[in-house]
Amino acid sequence: MGILESFAAWIGQVQLLVSSISVLAARGNPLEARDFIPKPVVIPASQNFEGNDGSWSTFALQIGTPAQVVNVLISTAGYQTWAVAPQGCSSSDPRKPADCEQLRGGMFNKTQSTTWAPNTLVLDGSSRNATDGFTLGLENNLGYSGEGQYGFDTVTLGWQGSGGPSLDDQIVASIGTNMFFLGIFGTCCVKLSNYSSSPKPGLNPRPSNFSTFTDPKPSYLSNLKKQNMIPSLSWAYTAGNQYRFNKVLGSLTLGGYDASRFIPNNLTISFNERDVRDLTVNINAISMLSADGSQRSNLLPSSIAAFVYSTIPWIYLPVEACKKFEDAFGITWNEQMQGYPVNDTLHNKLTARNASVIFTPSNSTSGSGPSFDITLPFAAFDLVLEYPLVRNTTRYFPLARAANESQYTLGRTFLQEAYLIADYERRNFSISQCSWVENAQQDITVISMPVNVTNTGANQHLSSGGKAGIAVGSLAAASAVGLVLYFFFIRQWRIQRVQKNDENSGGSESSTELAINEKPLEIDGTRHLGTEIDGKPHRGPELYGKPYPGQEIDGKMHPGSEVEGSNRFAQELATKDVPAAEMDTKYIAATELPA
Repeated sequence: MGILESFAAWIGQVQLLVSSISVLAARGNPLEARDFIPKPVVIPASQNFEGNDGSWSTFALQIGTPAQVVNVLISTAGYQTWAVAPQGCSSSDPRKPADCEQLRGGMFNKTQSTTWAPNTLVLDGSSRNATDGFTLGLENNLGYSGEGQYGFDTVTLGWQGSGGPSLDDQIVASIGTNMFFLGIFGTCCVKLSNYSSSPKPGLNPRPSNFSTFTDPKPSYLSNLKKQNMIPSLSWAYTAGNQYRFNKVLGSLTLGGYDASRFIPNNLTISFNERDVRDLTVNINAISMLSADGSQRSNLLPSSIAAFVYSTIPWIYLPVEACKKFEDAFGITWNEQMQGYPVNDTLHNKLTARNASVIFTPSNSTSGSGPSFDITLPFAAFDLVLEYPLVRNTTRYFPLARAANESQYTLGRTFLQEAYLIADYERRNFSISQCSWVENAQQDITVISMPVNVTNTGANQHLSSGGKAGIAVGSLAAASAVGLVLYFFFIRQWRIQRVQKNDENSGGSESSTELAINEKPLEIDGTRHLGTEIDGKPHRGPELYGKPYPGQEIDGKMHPGSEVEGSNRFAQELATKDVPAAEMDTKYIAATELPA
């Protein structure tokens, strides 16, 4: 190959190298080029409606090895996984139905999992028996209680074969209490000083503490983000319901939302300063609307701040508001039940009236900020209590009297008609009216990580300045090398021309030597080993003849070349020293330029 042809081939290689560097710099870490921004994870509902305080759309989990499938509810305030243990259907309970295990969403027997690791530490650093339980710590202010045996195991989202994400060593509580009839999957971040020694389940990404406050155990959502399996610490959820169409399944998306499931509005709400009640929204008004829309009655004397919370069905309101509900719907408070039972006569009357309840959320207690309405038909309040809450199946209206403002809560009943989106990196959330378009096409949208947030997990990205610096620096380096080699090729071309002219003129070998040696061969002005004074190629600086392994100037790819056009992106810019460099450095005395 001639000198000019070799030079042209080399220029092509340099251009390809610079192009590769620029592309990878724009993408960030080359090891993440394929999935730079992961897609949101959509968790499919189980197809079942279960529960003893109403029929709710559940979600399937696989826990342990081999996998044990359980159906659970979603907790928008928790950050762990709870599963019902065999003790939850103890034979000692004479009222236990024959299908207890099925009614409770299936059992998780930790003794049958080869990957179960019990937690034996407590906050003071001492050890405890693996059979001892931790207080569940879920809404103790509402009278809920119970214990769970905590440990760590593999948790996979979705039923077997659904392709859901799977993580090892996740926090799992095995529960037997009747206070929580079904297991729970939590999606929920909180300040370290606010962590509770009573771990909670749910969607919250905050960690759990067993031994010390400085050694929190990450939530499932946080671990998904750390492993770059979701684009951000965010989720979207609606509970679904049985009364619209042919039943509407719940919807849960991690790292994004389903735009087909809600009607957008302009209300964005900042997280509450108390992280344990982060999803708190101001309710400026609650009203009842008659079926024909002709009558609208106010049910809320003054605005309140209520916690949106999917773990329980109840709506906790001030006593004054509850009394207005009593007058409007004809319901009666039952002190023993601590609720509003509905007999058949009243149920038929309320069904015929079909009045709706309208909630008006806002981000301002004064009512001056943006607001909108979320409407619940009576069917959303038409629920049933079953074993073990009552002796006989009983209809009830899911309203409860709050003892104080810390109990104001919008439970799962509310989320049958509301779509909730929470973003834990921006620390805000939104609530929207569900959209009811039958057979609507799913429209999954990414919630990206804020530009000023650095992922502390595996997915660390370069800044825009860093990417630009790599590209500019790469181009400058390539230009410098190109300039050096350009002059080198020109010198070789001149040498060949002198040789050819000498041969044509019949000159002697000595005259050829003189022509070659009139000026130094190298740019630094010195003679170097390996020059071709005898007309034969010597090892070192020869750029014609057969290149040594790794030299790319003949236009062919050799082992270790860095511009190979394959999709093996991890090898394009290897960070380790490659023995076969682009210009063989073995004979550095003959080829390298002085510093």
